Amino acid sequence: MALVLIAIAVIFTLADLYIVTLVLNKTPWLIKGYVFFPVMVLWALVLWIDFSGDIPQMLLNSIVWITVCFAIPTIIYTIFSLLGKFFGLLWTPISSIFSSTGIVVAIILFLIGVYGSVFGWQRIVIKTTNVELANLPKSFEGYRIVHISDFHIGVYAATPGAVERIIKRVNKLKPDLIVFTGDLINSSPDELTKFDNVLRRLKAPDCVISVLGYSDYCISDKKIGVDSLVSDLDLVIKAEKDMGWMLLRNQSVKIVQGKDSIAIIGVESTGNEYFPNKSDLKKALKGIPVDQFKILLSHDPSHWRREVLADSDIQLTLSGHTHAMQFKIGDFSPAEWIYPEWGGLYKDGDQQLYVSTGIGSNIAFRFGSYPTIDLLVLHSKKYK
Repeated sequence: MALVLIAIAVIFTLADLYIVTLVLNKTPWLIKGYVFFPVMVLWALVLWIDFSGDIPQMLLNSIVWITVCFAIPTIIYTIFSLLGKFFGLLWTPISSIFSSTGIVVAIILFLIGVYGSVFGWQRIVIKTTNVELANLPKSFEGYRIVHISDFHIGVYAATPGAVERIIKRVNKLKPDLIVFTGDLINSSPDELTKFDNVLRRLKAPDCVISVLGYSDYCISDKKIGVDSLVSDLDLVIKAEKDMGWMLLRNQSVKIVQGKDSIAIIGVESTGNEYFPNKSDLKKALKGIPVDQFKILLSHDPSHWRREVLADSDIQLTLSGHTHAMQFKIGDFSPAEWIYPEWGGLYKDGDQQLYVSTGIGSNIAFRFGSYPTIDLLVLHSKKYK
């Protein structure tokens, strides 16, 4: 991560030097000094991280805010300006066209950055989705599940009131069941200290069921690929238990309505190139009748294509993890470059996947993909 931050700071510096020497060459040095102020702050923060080896949440937020509000607009303008000078060698008027376009684009990006950094990451959205399912037991027609994911609770340390608003809005929906699909914290169980009394207020008649996400194992960048510190993981597990949540670790639980039932299955986080695989779907399915209607909670949506579709008949899988990369315009998110399923409802025959784009953020920025509470209302195709 340090190398990425240094690379951003270097490119930002070069862009500022270009603007000061070639674009603002006749501008007083006082104004030129203001141009350099954001990049100087960025360098100070990057060097602090390099020397201290620590990345507090507020420090990370500050780096993100400077990057999205100043570095990216500056770099984009510089690219447009350089292209204008290059093509201007062929046709002089095009230089000013590129420069003007660069200014407009940079202003738009600046406004997006400011909105996402100040308001977007605290703007709570409720999304209601009707999910039609084959073989849904009759007693579960209209069953209401609130699906939340990726709290990354540490990001709310400076604005604890936002968590209280989230809990109140979830409870106001009067769900039959609340499910949480992982990443309760960013990196440390200490983040839960000021929020455990708030989170325990989540209530539903059929309880709150959760699974672990990658962050919940407390594996820092320095420990990637190895088991997390047992004490830290145990603290996260204990916190969820104390809050009254039912944490499923390659386990299942039966939910009963009238004469019917469904099985809620929860697996631990599946592996990727940075994380050891801790899931065991076969173990989680053990003892569940073949004809039982099943809902799976699995943090990473890539698990759906990798194993769920291939090796099971699970009718509905609920995941999170992607955050839609905390940026979305219309139906586009850069998350689609990484994940085939990154947000919303997906179908493959009678099997479906719902991906929550998350209620929190590991960095305090969101635009378009705002913190979302997903209300899923189950319907059977038989009774529609």
